[in-house]
Amino acid sequence: MYYEYGYNYIAEDDDVEVQYDGDDFIKYWTDYAILPKKCIAYNNVDKIVFSVFEKGYKQCSDEPMGTYMTPVPTFVSAYMDQLEENAIDIGSDDYITPDSAQYINCYPYESQSGNIYYIQLGCTDGTSQSLSVNIYKDSTCTQPDVENGYDDAQGIDVSDLQLPFKQCQACVVWLDKNDDVDDMYFENKKKNAPLCSQVWIEKEMCDRKCQRMGLEPKENQGWNNSDKVLLVLLSIFGSGMLISILKKRSRMSNKDALLEQAAMSAAGLQQSHVMGIFLLVTLVICVFALLGLKSITWALLLIMNTVLFGYLMKLTVDSGISAGSTVIGPDGQIIQRDGDSEDSEEDEDEEEENAEVNIGEYKSPILPHIS
Repeated sequence: MYYEYGYNYIAEDDDVEVQYDGDDFIKYWTDYAILPKKCIAYNNVDKIVFSVFEKGYKQCSDEPMGTYMTPVPTFVSAYMDQLEENAIDIGSDDYITPDSAQYINCYPYESQSGNIYYIQLGCTDGTSQSLSVNIYKDSTCTQPDVENGYDDAQGIDVSDLQLPFKQCQACVVWLDKNDDVDDMYFENKKKNAPLCSQVWIEKEMCDRKCQRMGLEPKENQGWNNSDKVLLVLLSIFGSGMLISILKKRSRMSNKDALLEQAAMSAAGLQQSHVMGIFLLVTLVICVFALLGLKSITWALLLIMNTVLFGYLMKLTVDSGISAGSTVIGPDGQIIQRDGDSEDSEEDEDEEEENAEVNIGEYKSPILPHIS
């Protein structure tokens, strides 16, 4: 004997149930949970993307066992079956399927002008978190009838068919029951999970294209107070380093200035080029900051401060070396430079060589011959 509920079949005889077994067969849905994520148009078919979790008690916060997709009618029909079963469990005999459930299937529709269209529940244009009734040209609802860029039918209310997107749903919903239920109730409850079992049978793997589709754009949150404070501090720090660099360059010796200019010329740059690049980067940072693009603003600002800091350290080291090569006398006058001492030593050596040459070339005066 079989119990049929939607697309799910449960056999009392385990031997018969084996024929429904498969590699991904799940017998008991007690510990599982499902998370409907978004509605997308995949290869011209509206589908619900969902994830299944093995540890339902974690409220879909752990890593899912997989992300899948299934046609919108399949998922919504399974969800309606789940709501009906929940109503039956609590003893509600007045549960009525919503009238809008007729749009789950492909349904003929006559417009006010007398034209015949076909409508079916699908994704809402412009968002992946809502369902609407879409208009189609054919009786199988596979060719959307697009008008002004949209195929949503206006004026048809399907608010009672909306899915709980991004809300974790337990596959088995346990409700308080009287003690007079038989043991088969709990057994069937664990096996027969209308929402999870039906969409599991009809599932398709959500590939990379499916994962990318329907992604909601991230909202631009702008600069909060902490961001503004850090932005001001980094700007002040960079401005301070720039002022220090300009002061050190003004005190740079002619020799160091010529060496630096030669190095820049070897790299194909001029001082005006460097200043132009710096002003351009500063302008770009300001534009990105005004647009609220935090990541690229932080990156450019940190890179610029790092370059300024490195150049400032180079000038500091070079100025220290130059200062160390000069000896200041008690009266504040420069009395010796390393270069000057070397020149003086060379002069002394040259004088000694000249002295030796003069001694070698020296001839004694001719004395008169005394007979």
